[in-house]
Parts: sequence; C-alpha cells; structure tokens
Amino acid sequence: MFLRISSLALILTLAACGGPGGADSLQEAEAQAAASGAEDGRIACAMAGSDSFSETCSIEQSQGSEGTILTIRHPDGGFRRLAIANDGRGVIAADGAETAVVSALAEGLIEVTIGDARYRLPATVKAAK
Repeated sequence: MFLRISSLALILTLAACGGPGGADSLQEAEAQAAASGAEDGRIACAMAGSDSFSETCSIEQSQGSEGTILTIRHPDGGFRRLAIANDGRGVIAADGAETAVVSALAEGLIEVTIGDARYRLPATVKAAK
C-alpha cells in the first residue's frame, strides 16, 4: 500500500565527507522548493538527459520487509523505486540493473541520478565523524 509523502517522511540522512561548502541563496531556495514540493507529493526531475528540472514527478512511500521504499513516478507513466539506505548512502536503487548515484547539492537537497533521469530530493546531510 502506498502513502503520500510528508515532508518529514521523505527527509533522508546522508553521511558526507564534506558536502557543499557555502550554499548560496539559490541553492537554499532550491532546497526549500524541493521540501515544499515533496509535501505535495511532487519532486523536481529531469527526464531523458534534460538539463532542466520541473516538478512533474510524483513520489510515494511504502514500508516493506526491507525498509522504506520510495516510488518516483514519471510523467510518461514510468517509475523508479529507491530504498532508503541506513548506511550513509542515502538511497539505493530498489530494483533494476542501474545504480543510483547520490550527490549533495546544497544544505537540505540531494540529486539522485539513475540512468538518464535525475531527481532532486530534500535531505539532511551530516558530516562524517
């Protein structure tokens, strides 16, 4: 059973060895927009290698025996499933042969790339100890 994502349920925790240094106001605005969109069940995505992001993807959360699964639905009907990892990686691909690559963009914002699609998700980035 799928549930709409609340802003708190989507917040991911990543361990990073030094995320982005000083996030400027544009990056902070992007992070706030990502969190706001996630509250509405929408996230910014860039499909098929596009350089421009738009809030056209929707996101759902489910609980399974493996933990929390995020399902990102594309405007064309396709989807990706991500598992929230508890080992500092943030998210990993929950199915398929392609690996999820996670990058910290700004405080409160990560970008997840799988194949030719990119997604921006709200996240909490923690420095490694």
